[in-house]
Amino acid sequence: QVQLVESGGGLAQAGGSLRLSCSVSGSIFKINAMGWYRQGPGQQRELVAVISSGGTHFDDSVKGRFTISRDSAENTVSLQMNRLTLADTAVYRCYVNYIGMGTPSAQEDWGQGTQVTVSS
Repeated sequence: QVQLVESGGGLAQAGGSLRLSCSVSGSIFKINAMGWYRQGPGQQRELVAVISSGGTHFDDSVKGRFTISRDSAENTVSLQMNRLTLADTAVYRCYVNYIGMGTPSAQEDWGQGTQVTVSS
């Protein structure tokens, strides 16, 4: 079991910026990947961005506007969101894929979610 603590959500104007952060703690042997998903009103959950040792991946709707990064300890992930649009309004949830202590297989966990609202 792990804990994910998200921060940085809030209200921004279109064209502005926000930075989301997620800190992971718990009985972790190795983090394989971390990222962010989002779900807007009446929408299905979609991948925003993910980062692993192999690199990064972005949804086409945010590519070129958002940047994802991890700290050197690989226990936090941040999502820098620039040039925000109304379509970016959603609940953003942090995601971690990891190998826990005492298990040989990968597991996944999610944060509670943080609201991002973009206004005109």
